[in-house]
Amino acid sequence: MKPLQLFDPASSTYTYVLFDEATRDALIIDPVDEQVERDLAVLKQHGLKLAWTVETHAHADHITSAGLLAEHAGAKTAAPAGCGISTASVQLKHGEVLRFGGEAITALHTPGHTAGGMSYLWKTRGGDHVFTGDTLLINGCGRTDFQSGSAADLYRSLTEVLFALPDATTVWPAHDYQGRTHSTIGAEKAGNARVAGKTLAEFVATMDALGLPKPKRMDEAVPANQSSGLRHDAGAVALAQPDAPRPAQGYAGDVSAQLAYRWWQAGEAVLVDVRTDAEREWVGFVPGAVPLAWKQWPGMAMNPAFDAGLKEAVPPGKKVVLLCRSGVRSIAAARRATELGLQAYNILEGFEGDPDEQAHRGRKGGWRLRGLPWRQA
Repeated sequence: MKPLQLFDPASSTYTYVLFDEATRDALIIDPVDEQVERDLAVLKQHGLKLAWTVETHAHADHITSAGLLAEHAGAKTAAPAGCGISTASVQLKHGEVLRFGGEAITALHTPGHTAGGMSYLWKTRGGDHVFTGDTLLINGCGRTDFQSGSAADLYRSLTEVLFALPDATTVWPAHDYQGRTHSTIGAEKAGNARVAGKTLAEFVATMDALGLPKPKRMDEAVPANQSSGLRHDAGAVALAQPDAPRPAQGYAGDVSAQLAYRWWQAGEAVLVDVRTDAEREWVGFVPGAVPLAWKQWPGMAMNPAFDAGLKEAVPPGKKVVLLCRSGVRSIAAARRATELGLQAYNILEGFEGDPDEQAHRGRKGGWRLRGLPWRQA
């Protein structure tokens, strides 16, 4: 059994979909935001239920779609513990296992390209596979000159961790720039131009002499990837009042969680959670919120029951405040609520809140606002 290998031409990134043939539970490794529609279509085409989105590291050349896939497909998010991807539900350490149906991958800590980088070993009946991210490429390896990179650490990851795997293990890298799709551990041990046959000192000298240009999207991509590709754009909007409505906005305005809570507590507003049923089941329910999905899997089409449910949930004269995971669907839902004649507001920052002292993630993700009861027990 082999993974489904998908390719993003703009960043030369390989994305991998692994799945259990019996249960159709799936896992995706290193998804790209600009390819989210493609990836959802692939899942639908193969009849797969996405259980996990997984990162090998915080990429510098593209933005992940992990957060979007969690929204649209109800997946859980996982990332290496040392990469600073604070929004991932599971922070993976060396040797930990992720299961999807009857299949599983094992995390292998392989630092060097980045300090927290991981590779993932998938053992199947047809043979072993390792997804090496930027640690091991075909006839090459990832650079070590930024993001806490270390040539010495990379050498040990290559020679002591990855090259310790059986020679027949198939290597699936995160990138290739020459159209190659996969290799084997045996082939890379014998012929990889950067590491095969080299001492540690020789390898470090090789890496120090590369002189590669900075990735074009690095300043944009790394911060975005540390929040699973989700936006955090509340900026300096006051916490105690809604922002001024803009004609093109299409709804009454954006509000902070604090103000939404105040309205809800005073009985002035109805709180509506527009996340999918799968998201609420995994990440957590918001006490007091009306669960009314904006879109539902499969296909992530607009929920046909949304309009009727919203009209039933919001009495005349009350505001409606809407939340989702990142603030994307709640904006669309607020616009639709406005079309239905309601005074609708989007809650800034979505379900997970602003990652600072005001709001922070709970153990399972949920919305934990200091001093407010909207929190997962």
